[in-house]
Amino acid sequence: MYYYLIVFIIGAIIGSFLNVCIYRIPREISIIRPSSKCPYCSSPIKPYDNIPIFSYILLKGRCRNCNNPISIRYPIVEFLNACSYVIVMWRYGLTFTGVIFMAYFSVLIVITFIDLDFQIIPDIITIPGSLIGVITGSLLLSDSFNRITLLGFTQSIIGLILGFTLFLIIAEVSKGGMGGGDVKMMAMVGAFTGWKGVLLTTFIGSLVGSIIGIGLMLVKGWGRKSKIPFGPFLAIGSVITVLFGEEILKLYLGI
Repeated sequence: MYYYLIVFIIGAIIGSFLNVCIYRIPREISIIRPSSKCPYCSSPIKPYDNIPIFSYILLKGRCRNCNNPISIRYPIVEFLNACSYVIVMWRYGLTFTGVIFMAYFSVLIVITFIDLDFQIIPDIITIPGSLIGVITGSLLLSDSFNRITLLGFTQSIIGLILGFTLFLIIAEVSKGGMGGGDVKMMAMVGAFTGWKGVLLTTFIGSLVGSIIGIGLMLVKGWGRKSKIPFGPFLAIGSVITVLFGEEILKLYLGI
């Protein structure tokens, strides 16, 4: 339990940095400088007001200087990243595989919230992510729980090519219904999870997207032409694939 708490804290701290990435990357602002400040009064945020999750609670969701509201998204991202690290540790332990997937989940969180806000998935995330995925995917070894087999360079490359090609075809067929960012994102997903991961992520992401899409049509009266970013659904599909992909495939093959 002690280790889980440490991982949770580390995840929350990194989650705070993810908030910076989510805000600045699509606006093409450096993620290093300047330091964080209030978007209303431009007052620099003091270190004691920048403690993940707790500062938001202590400040009651408002800026200390101007009293304007702080977006609830900040603690949500921090908490979400912290929880994702704990879940990965529960699944894979403190292994090389676990650390890689923690970083991978953080990238998916950034992609999700940027896509929700701007309906774009920046190349500066997915292209380097694909390269890193191939490098690390080639090194993923079975952990002590024997829950992941050696992915290997070949499988990682095949996954990258399949993810890119499959979604490029979908983008061409849909004539604008699928963006280039989704294509490059799936190349990255394939690099990390292999060709089976691409197929399972696509299936789960499409299923989740359909359910939520139908729900929005019923509740908010959205039509078929309403634009809904697909990146968050692919991220959900990839997370489920990483955590429970083998069990899902075994269940499917058993049926």
